Amino acid sequence: MNTVKFRLTGVIELRELKELGLLPPEERLKKGPVAILECPEQIPCNICVPYCGLKAIKMDKITDIPRVDWDKCTGCGLCVAVCPGLAAFVVDLSRNDYDYVTLPHEFLPVPRLGETVTLLNRRGECVGEGVVVRLWEKNKTRVVTVRVPKGLGLEVRAIWVEKKQ
Repeated sequence: MNTVKFRLTGVIELRELKELGLLPPEERLKKGPVAILECPEQIPCNICVPYCGLKAIKMDKITDIPRVDWDKCTGCGLCVAVCPGLAAFVVDLSRNDYDYVTLPHEFLPVPRLGETVTLLNRRGECVGEGVVVRLWEKNKTRVVTVRVPKGLGLEVRAIWVEKKQ
């Protein structure tokens, strides 16, 4: 794989994730929530591995790229909360009306349940609006699940919350 692009820009594209084997197969994406670890660098980090109670995340050595066993993963989102690189997400593309994305959010203001937020892609570009449907926190990282328009589940990777006056 030609990894020069994401190494130069800091933005990994879906094509690159697929080439690295970091995207679940389409059949699995249609079954329900599943973790996607957008962690293509071989750096010494494995915090997601011991936190996964289902042992769905594997690494042979600490500098390996983490791999998800998508048949074991239930999309609980714990990996999202513990990833120090903010590179773990859960997507649910199984519903007919909307996609759902669970992502880390470490900015202020804190979103509120039911709030409409701006959806951002990997480049920080606005791609639409979504609604916050779940919020929780672990280790000072807020985890937000957002209902997004159908077809955006693999694109949305951050949210922007308008500051309230």
